[in-house]
Amino acid sequence: MSIQIQTAPFIIHDEIEQLYKGNKKIGAVVNFIGLMRDFNDNRSVSSLFLEHYAGMTEKALEKILKEAEQRWDLQAIRIIHRVGLLHPQDPIVFIGVASSHRVDAFQACEFLIDYLKNKAPFWKKEVTETGDKWVQQKQSDLDAAKRW
Repeated sequence: MSIQIQTAPFIIHDEIEQLYKGNKKIGAVVNFIGLMRDFNDNRSVSSLFLEHYAGMTEKALEKILKEAEQRWDLQAIRIIHRVGLLHPQDPIVFIGVASSHRVDAFQACEFLIDYLKNKAPFWKKEVTETGDKWVQQKQSDLDAAKRW
């Protein structure tokens, strides 16, 4: 189980392979990769700046990792979240979950991304043609988290 907050890009294939390599109990690997897109709320977005509170962010993510481990039979979890300046198509977040069975892996991965979207202490500022704008939490994300 690992958490990493970083400015550097990550190689998706390498992260997936690290989840299962050498563990013959794993029968399912599910992942979520979030990319920076060039629009939000019907506006063009040229870049995104992500901030976090070092130490606090990792503790919040560790707490949710432990909860996922208690809810599902998991072999491995890896979360990578980037901070700093990002551009369209840059990977922002990687969540990888490995389990003996697919249902546990799918549910845990969905649980983890819903948590990240709602409770992890990250702040996003979009750079648009009309100026910078801090991203507000969406009701649809709050609703998704309620099912857990």
